[in-house]
Amino acid sequence: MMLKVSLPVEKANAAIKDGSLVTKIQSILADLKPEAAYFTEFDGKRTGLIFFEMKDTSEMPAVAEPWFLAFDAAVEFKAVMNGDDLERARPGIEKAVKSFG
Repeated sequence: MMLKVSLPVEKANAAIKDGSLVTKIQSILADLKPEAAYFTEFDGKRTGLIFFEMKDTSEMPAVAEPWFLAFDAAVEFKAVMNGDDLERARPGIEKAVKSFG
């Protein structure tokens, strides 16, 4: 799963000024244990792209709430595949080609 987290400028600026931004992000990531986390800018906001394993959609609140509460962040979940997942998808791709190709 990919989580896109966008921090509102004012809230993130306040967290930078009070020294809590990095500590809060590290704490959230320590609980989530992502495969990878990257930070950039999207639409003028500080944004994180976080890749992690989600076994069930019931985990969504536990993943999103820390970001909402700590930063008033906007979050988006996107299903993504790694190379192994793509290989396991081959039969479905081949079936679609036969049916619709």
